[in-house]
Amino acid sequence: MKRVKINQNKIHMTSLGCARNLVDSEVMLGILLKAGYEPVAELEEADFLIVNTCGFLQEAREESCQTIDTLLTHKKKGAKVIVAGCMVQKYGPEIRQRFPEVHYFLGSGDMEKILDAVSTPEEGEVISSAKSYLEWGEIPRQLSTPSHFAYLKIAEGCMKRCAFCIIPQIKGPLKSKSMAQVVKEFEALLARGVHEIILIAQDLGDFGKDRKETDALEELLKALLSNPKKFWLRLLYLYPDEITPGIMDLLEKDPRLCQYFDMPIQHVSNKILKSMRRKTSKEHIVDTITTLRNRFPHIVLRTSLMVGFPGETEDDFEELLEFVKTYPLDNIGVFKYSKEEESHSATLPNHVPEEVKQDRFERLVKLQQEILDKRLKSYIGRTLEVIVEGYHPDSPYLMKGRFYGQCPEIDGHIIINDTRAVKSFGKLYQVEITDVAGYDLIGSAIAPVKKTGSSKLCLMSS
Repeated sequence: MKRVKINQNKIHMTSLGCARNLVDSEVMLGILLKAGYEPVAELEEADFLIVNTCGFLQEAREESCQTIDTLLTHKKKGAKVIVAGCMVQKYGPEIRQRFPEVHYFLGSGDMEKILDAVSTPEEGEVISSAKSYLEWGEIPRQLSTPSHFAYLKIAEGCMKRCAFCIIPQIKGPLKSKSMAQVVKEFEALLARGVHEIILIAQDLGDFGKDRKETDALEELLKALLSNPKKFWLRLLYLYPDEITPGIMDLLEKDPRLCQYFDMPIQHVSNKILKSMRRKTSKEHIVDTITTLRNRFPHIVLRTSLMVGFPGETEDDFEELLEFVKTYPLDNIGVFKYSKEEESHSATLPNHVPEEVKQDRFERLVKLQQEILDKRLKSYIGRTLEVIVEGYHPDSPYLMKGRFYGQCPEIDGHIIINDTRAVKSFGKLYQVEITDVAGYDLIGSAIAPVKKTGSSKLCLMSS
């Protein structure tokens, strides 16, 4: 294959969608950097503009198309656009027809072909039958996150068949990495100085089930926690029925496993849960939350809830509101049902009008904002172990950080208004919480956290 001269070596990378996509983008970036290509922040400077697309929902597909259009419009003369990822895999013919100026297309399982995509002068594509990508062996990866945290993808695809979701069609069946491979990547991240490692998959609880393994996630966590270094280990995502007694035991024994769970509940009406093809019930959800709250008083629970699923009545929605009032959660992502034509739910009767979905969305968001304000105010007067990430974007006199209960990029921050104790970023400091501002906490940095010893919950009364 004929390749371009390496003096055309400036690349601009855009990653859309989930953190799993971001890991794939980091692999592509790593391959290109190892080959001598140079990343640039301004798209007008790039010789090659790469976008890793998301095709999960209509809104995500529209964002992907808008991004491609922007790259094609603003690129310099002679620069080439490469489009990769889920949307290419699922909607290849449509995207090719809409954007004939694109130089190369890569399917969502073909990330390792990125060097061919940028180095060949001919237009082309590689879209294999592989619907998802898992890094193996010594494939390079260039982290794009701040140096103190990174994502570690342990599986791709999905074995569930939720009625509203087309992830199995897009990403294919469940594929898990081996435990040895995950441990190897985990240790490599720690060796690079990463403090917070976030395990990600479409569903962490199904890890190893494609190999008929039992308790594979629990065994993996034991293997990772056997490393003596100090770190934070965060889990995204775990369904209520997958938070096992064994995982709870690990949470209790080892403070490095963050007392933070993101549990995609979606709804609590048993009628709606059954229609959604979920494998849990309202009673199970309530029991899981109650058990976690009783056993871990300072645990932070996040979930996603959907309004307007086909057949959802006002009584079903009121049941959801009552649940949120009775069993308050720390963070909730509220979503309106999106009709995906290839999903089972698209065939169901009694679709909810858009104006009703919007009304329910606004009512649920308003209720959660009230609950969140009360929960955040309960932190006032406490001292948290906070990883200080940098200056606040609104002021050079403020800094921002996160405690274990705040996941990067989806939750709030801690705004630090007394920064005198902070000597470097990406390190842990004790921060006394003094106030609340919207979704964020406000606090004063007191002192660095000592390298030896740690409060068991990373949270102390002052």
